[in-house]
Amino acid sequence: MSRYTGPKFKLSRRLGISLSGSGKELKRPFPPGQHGPGQRKKMSGYGVQLQEKQKLRHMYGLNEKQFRNLFSKALKMKGIAGENFMILLESRLDNLVYRLGLSNSRAGARQLVAHGHVTVNGKKVDIASYNVSVGDIIGLRERSRAMKAIKEATEGRHHLPQYVEFNSNAMEGKFVRLPERAELSQDIDEKQIVEFYSR
Repeated sequence: MSRYTGPKFKLSRRLGISLSGSGKELKRPFPPGQHGPGQRKKMSGYGVQLQEKQKLRHMYGLNEKQFRNLFSKALKMKGIAGENFMILLESRLDNLVYRLGLSNSRAGARQLVAHGHVTVNGKKVDIASYNVSVGDIIGLRERSRAMKAIKEATEGRHHLPQYVEFNSNAMEGKFVRLPERAELSQDIDEKQIVEFYSR
């Protein structure tokens, strides 16, 4: 299954969650389409599990195979599988570029990485799924720092999570520690996702 490239606002309204993080998509809090304004049908247990999985998968912009492989990795780690899974998603390079405010969206951050604008510990990394380790320094190549899109994103940044630090002079950030579950999206019930894959 390839990555979703359709209308993001429609998808957000269908899932009932803001995929951009801005909340603009949910001004009309009902699903899109002719029958959207009516009441949502009561979902089965499987439907709830599937919806939670789709919410998280689309939030981070992964295709099904990537998502499933990362979940398998989380299962092998010590601790709570659902929380480990969300921490692994949060540790992806494209997500941390977004969290540092170098891009306004995860899709934009993925593009920055894929086009070779991003460095990790001074070396160019163009793999969006690269797993960043605690203590790694995420920066920009010298020629990329003056890009208009990056300047606009850093100037418009509203929030910087506590598990990252950003040096605006050097235009680089540090992954200080692994995030805690309370710092990640509260709109996701990761237990439903664990149950979905445990069927």
